[in-house]
Amino acid sequence: MAGRDSHEEERMRDRPDFQHLVDRHYASLYRFALSLTRSESDAGDLVQETFLTWAAKGHQLREVARVKAWLFTTLHRSFLQLQRHATRFPHLELAEVDTELPACDPGLVGRLDARAAVELLAKVDAPFQAPVALFYLEDYSYREIGAVLDIPLGTVKSRIARGLAQLKQLVRGTQSASDRTQKEAR
Repeated sequence: MAGRDSHEEERMRDRPDFQHLVDRHYASLYRFALSLTRSESDAGDLVQETFLTWAAKGHQLREVARVKAWLFTTLHRSFLQLQRHATRFPHLELAEVDTELPACDPGLVGRLDARAAVELLAKVDAPFQAPVALFYLEDYSYREIGAVLDIPLGTVKSRIARGLAQLKQLVRGTQSASDRTQKEAR
């Protein structure tokens, strides 16, 4: 047991100090991150994330001599993960996609609860239900929907557009019925 404790102490003594690690590798990690992201703020975020990961998991590294490779590998994996996320959930300006948004009364949308929305979706023609549900309720990408439903990408886009058009009509019908009910109540 005593030999085991001394081995652990020796390993910890060889482990680089966190501040020393940052001082030694920050600049090269930042340059690498900048070459990947082409953005100073994104590069800084990646480097910070890398050192945060080191703080949480660096103790698992068995060969201290491989610290630099571990840091660069971790940074690259974080970058790839961010790229996959950005591909799956692209940032779009509202003005760019306003034609895809349904045109309906905001008051109705505020009164329309999740159950009612799912009930309306159930009234959409069967070929369009699954693509609309996967896209809007499950946050699947077009490619993922195509793979799940085994249909081409263009078909996915077409079915979502047609499903949304039907859903708009159903929401408008709900709005008209709601308006009639309110007028009758007066």
